[in-house]
Amino acid sequence: MNAKPTPSPAMVRKVVIASVLGNAFEWFDFAIYGLFAVIIAKLYFPGGNEFASMLLTLATFGVGFAVRPLGGVLLGLYGDRVGRKKALSLTIVLMSIGTGMIGILPTHAAIGIAAPILMVLARLIQGFSVGGEFSGATTMLVEFAPANRRGFFGSFQMCSQALAFSLGALVAYLLTVNLAPQALESWGWRLPFLLGILIGPVGWLIRSTVDESPEFLAYANEVRSGKVERVKTPLRTVFRDYPRAMLGTLGMSVVGTVSAYVFVFFLPIFAKKQLGMSASDVNLSTFIGTLVILVFCPLAGYLSDRIGRKAVLLPAIVAYSIASYVLFKQLVDAPTFGALLTVQIGVSFFMSFFWGPTPIVLTEVFPVSVRSTGAAVTYNLAVLIFGGLAPFVNTWLVHVTGSNLAPIYYVQVSVVIGLIGVLTLPSTARRAATGFAT
Repeated sequence: MNAKPTPSPAMVRKVVIASVLGNAFEWFDFAIYGLFAVIIAKLYFPGGNEFASMLLTLATFGVGFAVRPLGGVLLGLYGDRVGRKKALSLTIVLMSIGTGMIGILPTHAAIGIAAPILMVLARLIQGFSVGGEFSGATTMLVEFAPANRRGFFGSFQMCSQALAFSLGALVAYLLTVNLAPQALESWGWRLPFLLGILIGPVGWLIRSTVDESPEFLAYANEVRSGKVERVKTPLRTVFRDYPRAMLGTLGMSVVGTVSAYVFVFFLPIFAKKQLGMSASDVNLSTFIGTLVILVFCPLAGYLSDRIGRKAVLLPAIVAYSIASYVLFKQLVDAPTFGALLTVQIGVSFFMSFFWGPTPIVLTEVFPVSVRSTGAAVTYNLAVLIFGGLAPFVNTWLVHVTGSNLAPIYYVQVSVVIGLIGVLTLPSTARRAATGFAT
């Protein structure tokens, strides 16, 4: 393959900023639904009892994940065909549309059954958008990165998610402590969703000013010169030629996505509804926990460049398994703010060390011609099956088993799948980036 153009340091910095901020905007929009799920349940899904209302709300949260594989595949194919830059600009506009819909949507009391139907539609638009966001932003970061620092650069993808969760929790905390309950339920909860309307044009402007990925340009030039043939069916190629890469990254993505949707999305709901903790305490602890991820993800990515991917992933997943069980059990036995904060900080610390290397592993096992498609398929399948419905499934498990420990067993199942996935990864994914040739 022709040597890829070398981007200037200034453009590399610009790409990192554009990817991180744009991705954080998208995930902020997606995350705030979970943080305000209790209020949304009351306003849009009134039912015969509070439990049924909450299940409907969490099922609608999961609906956004049902279309994520479709969004991931279509936007991934688009990115592999026309470029990473155009695909990323499209995803952020779609997200702002879905989020803005939620911000202005009349309640069930105002328009009846149309309210939950439109809420589902808004979630579908959000899900389609975010399905292509992860693979597109990750691919852009990795393909601009120096060869020996790809793990470090890729980790900023996860930093942006942690930043989004932190900002979402901070906004929820500030609204909770500064507004009366009646004001929060009538209009206060809408404010972060309305902010999402501005994210579309701002995010598009940020992303439209960066260059196209140098690796994609090198590949496109070879296609135009006839030196290589364009992959006409990237999706079929991924399934046919890279089954081991798909299975390995799928398993690795399962443990990562369950950790996010149990400890960032479900735990706040669980602490409020099941353990009777205050919304302000819950939102503050979530904010602090996600800041821990934000701080330590780059270190994990850096270490994966120095000592290898699996050398970081395997011990991190094992330590996370132990810490999550011990700390969650302590919280259930004595539900205090201190115990909740300990869970969020302790579990988030170990999560950071398998979150950080995840983006580079998801992308480096696939060649540039199908990279965006391959990463989108495996990541979004894991999120669809194990992530999006995690709050719903765990709420249901707690109800039917009568045990507040039920969610931690769900976490342990994901750990087993994650360890098998990491051990299955092709050898290229365990080497430092200095020894990996794209």
